[in-house]
Amino acid sequence: MSTSTSAVDGLLAAADREWRALGIHRRDRAGLAADLRAELEAAAADGLDPAELLDADPAQFAKRIAEETGVDRVPARYGQVLGVATAGALVALIVGLVVANGLHELFVAAFDLPRGVRVPVLLAAGVFYGGVAAFIVAGVVLALRVALRGLPRVRHTANRAALLVPPALVAGTAAAVGVNAVLDDPFTPLAIGAEAAIVLAAFLAAVALARHWSVTAPTG
Repeated sequence: MSTSTSAVDGLLAAADREWRALGIHRRDRAGLAADLRAELEAAAADGLDPAELLDADPAQFAKRIAEETGVDRVPARYGQVLGVATAGALVALIVGLVVANGLHELFVAAFDLPRGVRVPVLLAAGVFYGGVAAFIVAGVVLALRVALRGLPRVRHTANRAALLVPPALVAGTAAAVGVNAVLDDPFTPLAIGAEAAIVLAAFLAAVALARHWSVTAPTG
């Protein structure tokens, strides 16, 4: 590979990172990259340094191209989306725990099971935590749609978060249980914090992926 080709590839990679940050769709990024590559390779063929065309600042040059061509831009706003989704999830978690415990007490009082009947622990835990997880997902979707209703493609983000958050919570919980199993004293603050961090990381990754999926998906 020639030095000029390597330089062009490096400049295009820097430009593409800026286009991604601006929320430009993949289809539009490909068109911008093709046009920019043609210009840079033509400059290199004429003996010019491709970087000179970009004023030694590929990111700013890429941003200017995007503004001049008028391609669709969807701001990702990952921090804002993650913050609102987390707040919604925490509120929903509290509400879900209160409702689940209340329903448990209600069912215990309303139904007197025969002495020999035992509800499987896994079934009971699945119903309890599944109900809480449903509240969390609903809280995330509602928070995103209401608090960020003016953000472009936020409905797509909320819908995709509803698909991605449940398996992420399952995977994060399974990983936390695995960590719990290998610890000598799983009830120390450090161990509990580590397990909570694992579940939180899985949740945040799912929401971030939902937003990325929304802003990079082609329109129409």
